[in-house]
Amino acid sequence: MLIDCDGCVMRDLACDDCVVTVLLGAPPGRLEVDEAEQRALDVLADSGLVPRLRLVPLGLPRADGGAASAVS
Repeated sequence: MLIDCDGCVMRDLACDDCVVTVLLGAPPGRLEVDEAEQRALDVLADSGLVPRLRLVPLGLPRADGGAASAVS
C-alpha cells in the first residue's frame, strides 16, 4: 500500500488522529507499507494502541465513474 499524505483529503481534517502521524510525527509525504505492516497496524488499532489510518486519497472514483473532489 502506498500512503501519500500530500494527496490525502483528510490531511488538514484528521491528520493528528492518523496512525502515520502518531507513529512518525509529521506526515512524511509518501510512505510504502507492505502487507505484514498493514496487519500489524490493524492489530495495534484494534487493540486501541494507535488510531486507524485516516487516508482518503484525492480523486477517488465515484459510483457514476467520475472522480470525487476534496471539497463537497
